[in-house]
Amino acid sequence: MPGPGRIYFDNAATTPVDPRVAAAMQPFLYGAFGNPSSMHTEGLQARHAVEQSRQQVADLLGCNLSEIVFTGSGTEADNMAIAGVFRALQDRPFHLITSAIEHPAVLEVCRYVAACGATVSYLPVDGNGIVSPDDLVQAIRPETRLISIMAANNVTGVLQPVAELGRIAREHNILFHTDAVQAAGKTAINVERHDVTLLSLSAHKMYGPKGVGALIIREGTPFSPLILGGGQEGNRRSATENVAGIVGLGAACDICRREMADDAAREVRIRERLIDGVQGLAPNAYLIGHRYRRLPGHIYFGFQGVEGEAIKMLLALDELGFAVSTGSACSSHKASEPSYVLSAMGFDPFCARGALRITLGRFNTETEADRFLEIFPKTVSGLRSIQSYHHTTKETHNGTTGNHFTHA
Repeated sequence: MPGPGRIYFDNAATTPVDPRVAAAMQPFLYGAFGNPSSMHTEGLQARHAVEQSRQQVADLLGCNLSEIVFTGSGTEADNMAIAGVFRALQDRPFHLITSAIEHPAVLEVCRYVAACGATVSYLPVDGNGIVSPDDLVQAIRPETRLISIMAANNVTGVLQPVAELGRIAREHNILFHTDAVQAAGKTAINVERHDVTLLSLSAHKMYGPKGVGALIIREGTPFSPLILGGGQEGNRRSATENVAGIVGLGAACDICRREMADDAAREVRIRERLIDGVQGLAPNAYLIGHRYRRLPGHIYFGFQGVEGEAIKMLLALDELGFAVSTGSACSSHKASEPSYVLSAMGFDPFCARGALRITLGRFNTETEADRFLEIFPKTVSGLRSIQSYHHTTKETHNGTTGNHFTHA
């Protein structure tokens, strides 16, 4: 949990561990230390815990127990999904379709398979950050083997039309992977109903521990393991299982399955309160991405004329006790560079440098939102006003109006 007096609004980077998750993990951190592959009582106890967690993951995502592979992270799951399918099918022409706004865990492995002989197509997004199903259809070739489109973007929080994209993939007999690291546990995803072949998730984005994730690989999917050894996880990911971490992931999935609807309703109320409040206090604030097709607690603001001051705003808020971000935690070392996600959405390089991400979670309250709105004017009053040499346009997308910047 955040330190005394601090308010944590960066749940897209990582979530605090739910105390109930920590309680479930505790026996496997201090007492039940057996290796799940051992045949004695301690080993069988660990194996039972792993399999119980597998059931909890399956219950959340609607898959079979045998289709779940526990991993060390969401990044590893993304790498396994794409490289594992490519390696299994590399004896034939291999075309992969992804989007321009994927997480680096997908984009980097796409570059890797391209260097190994695959052809990769990157779909654009519209001004709201959404992939067009029509663009996907147009990109499909006879040699297209895999489509990888994220369920929700980690920077903007915008939800992709996963069910429609999955249906298109199924109709063309193409494997479909979705990076659900941001979406799992926050919005309903069912691999059967959404025609998902492979799905990646991570525990620390859903109130579980860091260092554990999972990859769903539907039955019959061609797959070649990347980690070889003792044959754990159905010979798809060898290594002694992280029992305590897996128990934490299972407990997190179980809590999300039972409480996701209530969490989402509360986060949407706080989100809308913050959006209206910030735009009322700062007329130059504009919401980036679709107003409603986004994760329940995800807000991404741009500030016209002071885009270059986003880091200063973050640091000012941090001094006042608020943890927020300017974008993906995975790209914080590139904070001075234009965001490739915003660039793909049509923002010019200047405006793509500055934005403020506020991401809510299970433990945030309306009182915290009110406190933020109370101190927010202090963070903007001292910012250097910059008259942008770029212009804005107002466009209507899917029934909502939003501001975004275009090339001058």
